Amino acid sequence: MKSKYCIFHVQGGIGKHIAATAVAKAIKNNYPDRKLIVVCVWTDVFINLTFVDRVYPLGGTQYFYQNYIQDKDSFIFANEPYYTTDHVNKKLPLVQSWCKMYGIEYKGEKPEIRFNKLQTNISKQYWCQGKKPVMVIHTNGGVQTTDAKPYMWARDMPLDLAQRIVDHYKDEYHIYQVTKLNSQKLEGAQHIFATQEQAYNLTELFSLILHSKKRVLIDSCLQHCAAALRLKSTVLWNGTSPKIFGYELHDNISTEIPYDFKLPGSYLFDFDFNGIEQEYPFEEDEEIFNFDKIIESIDNQ
Repeated sequence: MKSKYCIFHVQGGIGKHIAATAVAKAIKNNYPDRKLIVVCVWTDVFINLTFVDRVYPLGGTQYFYQNYIQDKDSFIFANEPYYTTDHVNKKLPLVQSWCKMYGIEYKGEKPEIRFNKLQTNISKQYWCQGKKPVMVIHTNGGVQTTDAKPYMWARDMPLDLAQRIVDHYKDEYHIYQVTKLNSQKLEGAQHIFATQEQAYNLTELFSLILHSKKRVLIDSCLQHCAAALRLKSTVLWNGTSPKIFGYELHDNISTEIPYDFKLPGSYLFDFDFNGIEQEYPFEEDEEIFNFDKIIESIDNQ
């Protein structure tokens, strides 16, 4: 009898990979008699998941064809969900449009991140060293290389707003700011740089969310991580949409985008993840979020 596999290929950022864990589980639920093989960029996201049989990094697939495809019974899941009609038209959340693209039944699968006991214990000792509970504020996301744009308005948190939040809570919480090496640092927060140059691997970074009491996040990997850990968070949305990238678990607070101007750099999506400066839609001194509403949301976590 031929070996039977489902091969799931994932490209893109960390947050997209976390969302993809729900798709992986849906594939497994639809084909429980097949082994699930994942090929991806960020292997740490999948490595502890019980329903995934093997994980391979892109570029590290020696002998893959002979092991899993040649003379085997393999289904291939390697399409790009961002260019489906449902995603472009903001009709369905990413996970659901991804499953629909593959023609598999979506049964309410959610993203998952798993830690083993040792990882949980070690990370708690590391992140929770003081007497104060932990708050995480994720100000700058996206590509984390040192030459990346320090501020991308479509996703990143306005820094004056972030500083007000830290000032409000710094006496009560130990606050970690997750940001880039070249982005503005908040006073009163400990800075965590989610870059390849730092010692933190993804599992260690995700464990910060696991041990946090309060979370103020943006459309980036940690809001996906919090959803995967079932930890309600306050998530601020500038130019991207919680309808397709967000989760009902969170308290999603969106700006009101005025669309009475041209978008010369936009093709299938309105605002680029990187935040093209010429398409910034707000007035210079405009407060795009209600501070009191954010504080109320944080307090109610």
